[in-house]
Amino acid sequence: MSYYYKYAFTSPEGVYSTVKEEFKSYFDTGAVDDLMFPTYLNKCLNKLGRSSYAIVPQMLYIDHFEARLPDNFYAVREAWLCTNVNGFPVQTANSFYSQAASQTTIQVSPVISGGKACQNVDCANDSCDGTQCMPALIQAVYKTNNAVTQTFHKQYLLRPGNISSHKHCSLDCANFGSNAPDSFDIRDNKFVVNFRHGHVYLLMYVTDYDNIGNQLIPDNYRIKEFVEHFIKYKVVETLTNQVNDETFNQLQQKLGYYKNLADEAYIMAQMEIQKQTANEKIMSIKKNLNSFNKYELPTRTYRYGWRRNGTQ
Repeated sequence: MSYYYKYAFTSPEGVYSTVKEEFKSYFDTGAVDDLMFPTYLNKCLNKLGRSSYAIVPQMLYIDHFEARLPDNFYAVREAWLCTNVNGFPVQTANSFYSQAASQTTIQVSPVISGGKACQNVDCANDSCDGTQCMPALIQAVYKTNNAVTQTFHKQYLLRPGNISSHKHCSLDCANFGSNAPDSFDIRDNKFVVNFRHGHVYLLMYVTDYDNIGNQLIPDNYRIKEFVEHFIKYKVVETLTNQVNDETFNQLQQKLGYYKNLADEAYIMAQMEIQKQTANEKIMSIKKNLNSFNKYELPTRTYRYGWRRNGTQ
């Protein structure tokens, strides 16, 4: 499984309120409204890529080659086939010991008539009738070994079935490099595969909404700043397209100002979502340390442990 940042998501209502408050004079006069705010937000998230959407795991139960996807499905990040295969019984290494003690109620040695009554038992009394040779209490110790059925858990990445399934996968989708025999496709809000039954672990991007229908955004300062400046830029652009020639030059300067703010905020937000995870940093360090290993000469160990370079 790959590692990723788990953003906390929040409603964009606070960003909308900030824009409407700072452009209060335009909204009070009715020159602009907030009808296009959800569309502007969707443009921002599409520009940032699928990294700005929530990542949610989902288990799909395949029945007759398909499974229904959740309503908020957006794109595939990883799709794993999971199967359980029952194997053979295996005896456990540990043993369980138990004991039982009871009075003798059965004859454990044959009684013979005449002479010694107990055969194969050293009895000093020749007139023994069999009771003197038998112990009054029998203690038995049992050794028990349990057996369990060995279960093998197999999982591997499914292969995208055709080129149409690529549009439903993110750029960092791990399934692009898979060479598994099983494949998947997405159509009509269904996850379609080439096997009849099974389980698929799906790590997917989803679109979440608040109670009033606003799409949630990552609770990250840089991303929220970009959304705010982009909406401001679009509001000023709307005003520029509606005014007459006398005030066009003034609004044009303001439009350029807000466009620069939006572009700078986009760069900062792009840098924020492209930061390496902790696992990626570790792998990068290991890769740099081992990058020149292929140029090293092979070492030879001699009788006393000395190598070619003269060190032990």
